[in-house]
Amino acid sequence: MPRILGVDIPPDKRTVISLRYIYGIGPYLAQELCERTHIDPDKRARELTEDELTRLAKLLEDEYVVEGQLSRQIKQNIERLRNIGCYRGLRHRKGLPVRGQRTRTNARTRKGPRKTVAGKRSVKDK
Repeated sequence: MPRILGVDIPPDKRTVISLRYIYGIGPYLAQELCERTHIDPDKRARELTEDELTRLAKLLEDEYVVEGQLSRQIKQNIERLRNIGCYRGLRHRKGLPVRGQRTRTNARTRKGPRKTVAGKRSVKDK
């Protein structure tokens, strides 16, 4: 199983698809990496030579922010927003959608499962 930057990439998939298992690499960047390192994107990941793996790892380390460094950077950015108390920071703090989505309905991913509130009883019901 090939290993790049501490991540095992699936050996039976094409190289361009396997690279996408690294956090921070999407379809476009995977294709670009294959072109810049002169690796055939249709080649299976298990068929990559040590030299090709080394070239990929070196290019990723030198020119791109991926894996742990990227997730650390994202967490620091969110923490900075929370600390300065801006609107986006407050939304992160409250666990609500940050980018202007509606919350009266939907937003279940950010808000979590519904918490049912008991209905109010009128004076007549007592």
